[in-house]
Amino acid sequence: MSDKKPARVFHTDLWGARQAKYDWLDKHDRAHTDWKELNPKTPFHLFIPLDETLDVAYRRFASIPAIFPVNSVGIVTARDALTIHWSREETWKTVTVFSRMEPELAREGFKLGKDVQDWKVPLAQKDLLDSGPNKDMVVPVLYRPFDVRYTYYTGQSCGFICRPRPEVMRHMLAGENVALVTPKQHKDEFGALATESIGAHKAVAAYDINYYFPLYLYPSADKADLFARHDDAERVANLNAAVVSALARAHGRAPSPEEIFHYIYAVLYAPAYRAKYAEFLRIDFPRVPLTADAALFAKLADLGGRLTELHLLRSADLDPPACRFEGQGDGRVGRGRTEGVRYEPATQRVYVNAAQYFAPVAEDVWAYRVGGYQVCEKWLKDRTDRRLALDDVRTYCRIVTALKRTIALQEQIDALYPTAEADTV
Repeated sequence: MSDKKPARVFHTDLWGARQAKYDWLDKHDRAHTDWKELNPKTPFHLFIPLDETLDVAYRRFASIPAIFPVNSVGIVTARDALTIHWSREETWKTVTVFSRMEPELAREGFKLGKDVQDWKVPLAQKDLLDSGPNKDMVVPVLYRPFDVRYTYYTGQSCGFICRPRPEVMRHMLAGENVALVTPKQHKDEFGALATESIGAHKAVAAYDINYYFPLYLYPSADKADLFARHDDAERVANLNAAVVSALARAHGRAPSPEEIFHYIYAVLYAPAYRAKYAEFLRIDFPRVPLTADAALFAKLADLGGRLTELHLLRSADLDPPACRFEGQGDGRVGRGRTEGVRYEPATQRVYVNAAQYFAPVAEDVWAYRVGGYQVCEKWLKDRTDRRLALDDVRTYCRIVTALKRTIALQEQIDALYPTAEADTV
């Protein structure tokens, strides 16, 4: 029998300027350091302090994957420059040209570099040729927060798109649907967003991978009828039956799938929830307290529904827009500090070049972040050297409006949220 004793784990931290840390270390050693003994537990065995009382309470909440059983990470293209484009027409042109070229010419012409294990030029071309090509397979894709672009999607693994995740994405293409996008872990800032489209694996998480949780599932479709549109009557909710039953018992009726989605969305946007469980949100999927109070559930679901409509950019509250595009010029997004994207707090102007700007854009709207992305800045900087078309201008104004309304709704959600933890199903 081994006489080894279980290891003990201790932790301390030191904050401040580098020189101050050096000075402290010069004057202290292991024996003269204020350590805190840890007791790492499953499932994470963390080597940092964690509020155990809060952890116990949080673990009682329902996890997002447990609520939405069918889910996956977003699609991985492996070659964004080839597969993701600004318009349907640009995408279709790329597909038709690329599919007909000799592999080495295609590699050179599209600057694709060397093949990797899961993505090869010949396989990508074969995928396109096997599917037609078919213009119906050009579809919208959520690329970054509020930034919907286009791709060619066949659902074929190791094809044009490296990892298309058809087990989830086909449900987004088969009929009307909405999905929650959120990461399992994050390094920068927690993010969540609703989408109607298929989406990329970093659409909401700047430095990590995000997952898609569709609200509805449609009948199984093989590759031949991947793009067949199904009637809403054929779909089923992607919701854990036990969760729905628990809510039905507590509320006296079963909430609709949309009400459940909207309630969850409201909770994930509650600043109090994000602040209280910040450390837990960094290391695993969100967990949501499902209130047993039917009236409170309905109020939060209503606010979450309004948020969802805003974030899908289809809410009636987006008209009239909160800002305008002003100044003389060609609408081209410039480069650099004086010619490119910049914000002036005093005038509440977001400049896209030396003379043209969006205004008024409040400072909190300009600074608003989703999953580490500063939305208003990121959306424009990704369009550097491009001319903003009328549709682009309209979309940006709607994004600014959506964020302004979001901040106001988050205050309303925050006033209700603490009560949601008082009595859960």
